[in-house]
Amino acid sequence: MSADTPAGLRSAPFVALLAATVLAFGGYALLLPVVPVHAAAGGAAPGAAGATTGVFMAATVAAQLTVPAVLRRVGPRAAMVAGVLAMGVPAVLLAVTASLPVLFGVAVVRGLGFGLVTVTGAALVADLAPPARRGRAMGLYGVALGLPQLVLLSGGVWAYDVLGGAAVLLAGAALPLLASLACGRLPTRVVASPGDAAAGRTFPVRSAVGPWTAMVVSAAAAGGVITLLPLWTPGTGSATGLAGGTTTAAVALAVLTTGQLAGRGLAGELADRRTRTPAVVVGLVTGVGLLTVAAGAGVIALGGAGSGPVVLLGAALVGLGFGAVQSDTLLALFARAGPSRSGAASTWWNTGYDAGTGLGAAALAAVLGAAGAPTAFVVAALACVLVLPVPLAAVLGRRAG
Repeated sequence: MSADTPAGLRSAPFVALLAATVLAFGGYALLLPVVPVHAAAGGAAPGAAGATTGVFMAATVAAQLTVPAVLRRVGPRAAMVAGVLAMGVPAVLLAVTASLPVLFGVAVVRGLGFGLVTVTGAALVADLAPPARRGRAMGLYGVALGLPQLVLLSGGVWAYDVLGGAAVLLAGAALPLLASLACGRLPTRVVASPGDAAAGRTFPVRSAVGPWTAMVVSAAAAGGVITLLPLWTPGTGSATGLAGGTTTAAVALAVLTTGQLAGRGLAGELADRRTRTPAVVVGLVTGVGLLTVAAGAGVIALGGAGSGPVVLLGAALVGLGFGAVQSDTLLALFARAGPSRSGAASTWWNTGYDAGTGLGAAALAAVLGAAGAPTAFVVAALACVLVLPVPLAAVLGRRAG
């Protein structure tokens, strides 16, 4: 692998990582909005339906905290295999019941597997990519995450409504199991830091807390939007339902994911072109991303009950802003951690992403049940605005220095 060319991005391990990521995140994307819908179809209230995502993400975060140690002990290949199997095998039970205790139990096991997959995958990107092409590698990894979400995040909601739940839920179980086939080409050990246990534990909190906070809040807003759109479909233009019903929800999720892909890709390409004051650029892009997510959530709140096109515009803005925040916060964490602590940086970023997604899904679903969807979307927008001082402080601090 050369540090001067993108040859490392065409290596067998990197291609295998992208293939495993597409399949594993395909299962994740298919079931993320469908499990709450499945719970609601079984009689669960909106808050309980959204809590299935919250439980899944809580288990994900718990697992992510252990991954640096797991990588040092068993290596990335074994960690990825264990993760995709845990995501796929228990999901078969979803096809036979909508019982909340079962859904919660499956969510725990799947979440533990997803935690292994997310941190291991991001750490492998940092290990396998040449430093000069790390931004592009992050962009490609973002595409591998986003493409299955583009098709399945929205397509799953539509398929559940049209084809029935069993086929969709079984497909969500099968995709991670197929990912195990691609894991055979992954390295058996962490390349950059095989013996750096102390470094992973001593990554300073003050270096991580800014990007992590921005990631948590943007993920909470976006995760809440993703969870609420399929649940907010009982009417067809009424004050209690999304205009266009399930069709609009499915299209909006596709638009959101497209925006997310664009945001991640553009931010990754921008990163490779930074020659001066990268911390300022990171802070500015993260701040603009948060504002864009807030604007999108506000647009959905204003137009959801009466205008499908307005909902689609809002979804596009949420996705674009969230994608930019994802890419920039991950690159910021890797830059602050250094090559010897890529596992720790990946853990910080992934816990922010998944804790935020779970928190947003559970909290905003509860607001939906108590005060209606427009209020829930306004809460998401306000959260993003309130956290803006975090990236702006990084910009001002860099300029002051």
